[in-house]
Formats: sequence, C-alpha cells, structure tokens
Amino acid sequence: MSDYTSSMQALQATFDHEIPITREIGIRVAHYDGEQLALTAPIERNINHKATAFAGSLNSVVTLAGWGMIWLLLKELDIAGTIVIQDSASHYRRPVTRDFTAICHRPDAEQVRQFAHTLREKGRARLELQATIHERDILVMSFQGRYVALLNTQDDGAV
Repeated sequence: MSDYTSSMQALQATFDHEIPITREIGIRVAHYDGEQLALTAPIERNINHKATAFAGSLNSVVTLAGWGMIWLLLKELDIAGTIVIQDSASHYRRPVTRDFTAICHRPDAEQVRQFAHTLREKGRARLELQATIHERDILVMSFQGRYVALLNTQDDGAV
C-alpha cells in the first residue's frame, strides 16, 4: 500500500468520524497523488427540486476538498493542528446533473514552506486554496477559500 493510499484512507476516516455531513451526503476521498485531492459525491444523495445538485452540497464538497488538502499537508509535515475555514467564495456557473468530483491542487512548494514556518513559529497560519468541479470537461463551479491552521499545543493526535 502506498503512502498516498494510506493517507487517503486516514483522511476518509477523519471525515467519517469528525465531519458527519460527509457520511450524510456520501463524500468519498477518490484520489490523492501528492499534487491534487479529489473528493466525490453521488447526485442521488444531493439532489434538489430541479433534479440537479443542491448548491449547499456542492459547496460542502469543495470546502472539504480544501480542508482535506490542508489536513494532508499537516500530516506530511508532521504537524498536529486544527483546521478551520475563515473565508470563502463560490461561483456556480452551470447546474450539476450527475455524480460530481471536487478537485483541489496542492499549493506550490514555497507556499507550503511559508505556511509550515509560520505555523511552527506563530502557532497559526493561513493558506488560500482553490477547488473546482467539472462536468463533461466543463467548469461548473469554482471555489476559493482561506483556511486557518492552529498548532495543537498538546499532543492529542489531532490534525
């Protein structure tokens, strides 16, 4: 089993245990390769009165794609921390009519280095991430979020 596979499984377990909405709307960690994280959700558990994906479900998946990327970064950096979303903007461009996948790309190496340095030095660091959802290769939703990581001062194992 690769490091990425075990990281994906650990992230899924964290979602299932700590973020109950992930179970309710069927969010699954579909892919992580060190550069991008993909989360999927089924349309049938997230459908609205127009037979398209509910905007709140779409927003949950993109928000958690960013949250999950930071969770993975903290794990790779061996830093125990708590992650919260501070601010976000979502743009819904077209209706989503089928199962959907949110993709969040890893920030560049300098952003990761600065994030880790600030978190270790100040106990708190911010990181802005983008996530997208495409349907049939067409962008249907874009998201930008600012996340804050807080260094855990006691070793409680949380990330």
